[in-house]
Amino acid sequence: MKKIVIIGVLVGFVLVLGGLNQVYSADTVTVKGEIIDTYCYALKGVKGEGHRQCAIDCVKKGIPAGLLEDGTNKVYVLLPNAPKSALPDEVIEKMAMKVTVTGKTYTSGGSQFLTIESIK
Repeated sequence: MKKIVIIGVLVGFVLVLGGLNQVYSADTVTVKGEIIDTYCYALKGVKGEGHRQCAIDCVKKGIPAGLLEDGTNKVYVLLPNAPKSALPDEVIEKMAMKVTVTGKTYTSGGSQFLTIESIK
C-alpha cells in the first residue's frame, strides 16, 4: 500500500510539473487573422467591418481583444508584450481588420493567448 501512495504522489508531481511547463512555455509565431472583441464574437458570432465601431467601443471599455485566426477560427486573446502595459494603439486602430501579429503564444486552462511583438 505504501508503494502505491508513493507512486501516486510521484505521478501527481509529474502531472503538475508538466502542466506548469505548458503554462509558461512560449513559442514565437506569426498569426494572420481578424482582430475581434471577444464578447460580441463569443456570444453572438459577430465580426467584420460592419461591427467595427461596436468592437472599438467594447475594447475601449475593457472587453479583451482577440485575434481570430484565418483558416482555423482559433481565437487568441491578445496581450501586451510586457506586464503592466497596455495593448498597442494599433489594436484599436485595426479592430475588425485583417492583420498579421507576431508574438509568443501561451496556453493556460484551455485558453490561447498571444503577446503582441509586432502588428501589421
